[in-house]
Amino acid sequence: MLLSLWLLFFDRNDVFYQYERYQSVKKLEAEANYFKNEIARNKKEGGELKSDSKLLEKFARERYLMKKDNEDIFLLVEDSLEKK
Repeated sequence: MLLSLWLLFFDRNDVFYQYERYQSVKKLEAEANYFKNEIARNKKEGGELKSDSKLLEKFARERYLMKKDNEDIFLLVEDSLEKK
């Protein structure tokens, strides 16, 4: 009986510590699952960019502000202040 109480509450690996570790493992598993999904999505997007030149051009223009030699780019940024 005394040994059980000691192991449940006073030991270095008591019930509360084990519960914290369990929660930590669940959180890390959820993060791993999220990143696996992100990797799959990025691989799919990369494959699409390699096979579709129009999509690649759109990506380069939007992400890296690339342009053709005879073009000018104008960026329109919304004002974050409310207009009165």
